[in-house]
Amino acid sequence: MKLTIALLPGDGIGPEVIDQAVKVCDAVANKFNHEINWNKALTGAAAIDAVGDPYPEETHEICSTSDAVLFGAIGDPKYDNDPSAKVRPEQGLLRMRKKLGLFANVRPTFTFPSLIDKSPLKRERIEGTDLVFLRELTGGIYFGKRGREDNGDTAYDTCTYTRAEITRLARKGFELAMKRSGKLCCVDKANVLESSRLWRETVQAMEKEYPEVNVSYEFVDAVAMRLVQWPNDYDVLITENLFGDILTDEASVISGSMGLMPSASLGESIGLYEPIHGSYPQAAGKDIANPLATVLSAAMMFDDLDLSEEAAAIRDVVNASLAQGIVTEDLADGGTSYKTSEVGDWLAQNV
Repeated sequence: MKLTIALLPGDGIGPEVIDQAVKVCDAVANKFNHEINWNKALTGAAAIDAVGDPYPEETHEICSTSDAVLFGAIGDPKYDNDPSAKVRPEQGLLRMRKKLGLFANVRPTFTFPSLIDKSPLKRERIEGTDLVFLRELTGGIYFGKRGREDNGDTAYDTCTYTRAEITRLARKGFELAMKRSGKLCCVDKANVLESSRLWRETVQAMEKEYPEVNVSYEFVDAVAMRLVQWPNDYDVLITENLFGDILTDEASVISGSMGLMPSASLGESIGLYEPIHGSYPQAAGKDIANPLATVLSAAMMFDDLDLSEEAAAIRDVVNASLAQGIVTEDLADGGTSYKTSEVGDWLAQNV
């Protein structure tokens, strides 16, 4: 099979971890007789520095004409530390999601047998955890009306949702639940927020279409507690943009490191695959960043391209690297650690 993949390294450690994912993907392609054409494009601070735009039209054209997008990270301290900056790297990410129609962020949380004791939570609480968040990605407070009043002394951000936006996200949640354990949790704040009441009534109305799915409804603050108490109670969770942003970061530490968790952002036609961690500028250029989340994001990409054996090959070699201690310093616990590039080389050689 011939595949065209848009490659967006982005900022900070993005280029380093993306390089390792490319090595592994090329090794998989060689093993399974595929041909991957990588189309590299600018985004984030790197794009601002080069052309003044965090998501240039040329990048959008490359993404929209590819089979999938593999993405590194966005963010740079020189913009984070400048509240007056008119153009920011994160604006490129939001625009990319909107223009590509990437409305569903899929973030799995699972544990690795060889790393179970590296989690900040007790083994007996997290063993066997395997849950998936579907976070709505192109609506809500991040895209609502915002501004300043009273000479800048009052600020507002508006959370707005339409029934259609909720329905399309919830439908993906129901469909995923049917492929898994048949459990779906809708996370909201319906006791306070009108937008959450619309979420709850929309999902309730859809239940009759999916009688096989057992649906529960929980407030976001309750889920925040229960995630660290009984994560095994959950399977598929759906929620709006802001709640999902916060809860998925909380869930990610269950595994023991944010450097391990992959994600996908899906629309009707194309998917974007990225690690959940940020650009980690303090480590940029040092060859110490953990590439496994990016590599596992590539596995999700192969899954969605209906190449499940290829995806399994990636997950198998990642598990082997963890079991054998071929890890970067964040997982080494003072023992032998490997450079980012060395981990990538080992993975590619052992596919």
